[in-house]
Amino acid sequence: MRSVRMRILAALLVLAGVGVGGWELLPSQEDTGKTIRVGTTDEVTALDPAGAYDAGSWALFSNVFQSLLTFEPGGTSPVLDAAESCGFRGSQLTTYSCRLRPGLTFPGGRTMTAEDVRFSFDRVKAIKSDVGPSSSLFSTLRSVSANGLTVTFHLSSPDATFPFKVATGAGSIVDSTKYPKDGLRTDVGVDGTGPYGLTAYAKGKKAVLTPNEHYKGALKDTGRPVELLYYVDADALGKAWDAKRIDVATRRLPPRVLAGLSASDPGRRLSESDSSETRNLYLNTRANSPLHDVRVRQAMAWLVNREKLAATVYEGTVAPLYSLIPTGITGHTTSFFDAYPRQDVKRAKALLAEAGVTAPVRFTYGYARNRGSSEEEATALKKQLEAGGLFKVTLKGYEWTAFQERWASGKLDAYAVGWVADYPDADTFGAPLVGTGSTMNTGYSDKGVDRLIQLSRQYADREDAAPDFSTLQRDAARDVPVIPLWQGKEYVLTSEDVGGGQYLDDGTGVFRLWSLNWI
Repeated sequence: MRSVRMRILAALLVLAGVGVGGWELLPSQEDTGKTIRVGTTDEVTALDPAGAYDAGSWALFSNVFQSLLTFEPGGTSPVLDAAESCGFRGSQLTTYSCRLRPGLTFPGGRTMTAEDVRFSFDRVKAIKSDVGPSSSLFSTLRSVSANGLTVTFHLSSPDATFPFKVATGAGSIVDSTKYPKDGLRTDVGVDGTGPYGLTAYAKGKKAVLTPNEHYKGALKDTGRPVELLYYVDADALGKAWDAKRIDVATRRLPPRVLAGLSASDPGRRLSESDSSETRNLYLNTRANSPLHDVRVRQAMAWLVNREKLAATVYEGTVAPLYSLIPTGITGHTTSFFDAYPRQDVKRAKALLAEAGVTAPVRFTYGYARNRGSSEEEATALKKQLEAGGLFKVTLKGYEWTAFQERWASGKLDAYAVGWVADYPDADTFGAPLVGTGSTMNTGYSDKGVDRLIQLSRQYADREDAAPDFSTLQRDAARDVPVIPLWQGKEYVLTSEDVGGGQYLDDGTGVFRLWSLNWI
C-alpha cells in the first residue's frame, strides 16, 4: 500500500516564481479557522483500520488515528507518537515494548490504556479482512500483552522492521469500547486520538476534519481545518482545480496537466519530489490460470516496453521500473533489466514453444476504473503483449472495491496495481508483493524467497539486509509473479496562499494534512 526504503530522496521544486524561501513564510494568524480544501482521486475502502490496506484509507487514518510511532517528514526511522518510549527487549529482536503517553483521550472522553492498543492489534489479526493488512504486516506477531500503560509485542521470529509496521495505518489505535472485537465497524464514525477529528463523512465525496484540541503526540500543531474532497478520476480533479473549488490537488492530476506545468505559471505552487510509489503487473500463478507456467510469464516479461509506457501514457511524469524495490531505497537493483533488457518477440515466442502452449495465450487483464490512467495503461499494455500474435488479452475494468475483492479472491489472471510504501524500508516490497500469502494474492509461493524475507528482518542495521534483497529481486525476475512497470513522483499543487505542500506526502506512508497552512 503506502506507500516503500531506507532513504527517500526529497528533491523539492518550488515553482510560480516565489523561490524556495516562499515556503518559509509564517502562517497567517487571521486565517487559522478557514478551511483548506484538498482534492484527491484516492478512494477510502473503509474507516475501520482492520478493514483497509490502501493509500486512500491510510491517508485518512494518518490524521484521525494515532499509532504508537510515526515518521517525521523525510524520516527513515520511526519516532514516538502515542508512546512516550519504545524499544526491543534484549538483542533477539523478538520482544518489543512501548509505554503510552499518559492522558491520551478518545472523542468520548475515555483515557487510552495499553488494553486499547492490545485490542487494536488483536482485532486486526482476528478479523483477517481480505482487503486488510493482517497477513502481510503482522505475520511475525505472535501475541500482545498489556499492563497499565505498557504494551508488549511478542514476535515469532526476529523482526527489526516491526517498529516500522507499528507506525503504519495498521497500527492505528481505536477505542476498545466502540469497535467490535471480531468484525468490522460499519458506520461512518471514527474514534481515534489523531490530530484531527472526523466531523462529517460522505463516501466517495468528502471527509470534514477538525483539529483535535485534546491531541498529544509527536506534533506541536494540529493544523488548520481541512475538507478532503474525493474525485472520481484525474480529469474531475483537474477540473476542480481549474475552477478553484480546491486549494490543494494531489494524487493525482492527469499526466498531461503535470507535464504541462511551468515555472512561469502564476497563482500556484508546485512541490515535486522523488517517490517510492510503484506500479506493477501481477500475474496469477495458480494451476488453473493460463499464466501458471513460468515460461509463459517470462514470455510476457520479454514483451513489456516500460520506456514507451512512461513516455506515452504518462507523458514522462513517471520513470520506468526494473525491479520490485524502487530507486532511492536500500536494496534496489535492476533485476528485470538484467533478465529482459529489451522487448523481444522472438525470445517470447521461443519460451511459449518450449512450454508447449498454443499461441495466442488468452487471458483476462483486470484494472480499476477511474484510477489515474489505468484504462489507458491497460490498453497500451494489451497492445504490447499482443505483439506477434503470442497473447490475446481481454480487458475488464472494475470499481475500486470490487477490483480489490476480485484480486483478493484470485479471480483475475493479470492485474495492475499501484503500491505505496507502508514504511521506509525495502521489507515493504518483499512479503506483501511476493511472499507466500502475499497481499497481492498471485498464488506465488517459493521457500527460498520466504527464507530471504525472514533473513532480511534479522538485521537491526538495515544496510546489512541489502544482499538478501538483491537475491530476492533476482528470484522474482526468474519466476515472474509480478512485472514491475514504473516508479512515480509526488506532485502537490497548491494555490499561492497555501504553504506546507512539500511536507504533505513524502513516501514515509504518512499523509500530513496538518502541514498545510495559510500564508
